[in-house]
Amino acid sequence: MVNKNILKIRKELDKLDNRFLDIVKKRTKLVDIVIKNKKFKNQIVDKKRISVILNNIKKKSKKKNIDHKITLKIWKSMINAFIDYEFRNFKKK
Repeated sequence: MVNKNILKIRKELDKLDNRFLDIVKKRTKLVDIVIKNKKFKNQIVDKKRISVILNNIKKKSKKKNIDHKITLKIWKSMINAFIDYEFRNFKKK
């Protein structure tokens, strides 16, 4: 027996996933521009910037009453994925 409430919620989750994909696409385009502005591969990983981002996400999550452990895991994963993307797409030496 299928729970209709769960199916309805899953449809909403699917809609959010689609919106999230649009955001990832926009973020990727911005990262492409950043890549073009970097001269050396060693500029790809900016530990200070990563620290600032993660601290901001933690603060904002707490302020919005979101479990910051979830958001930090998501952002760390996203940052690592985009770092990998930058290394794969960096054309200069």
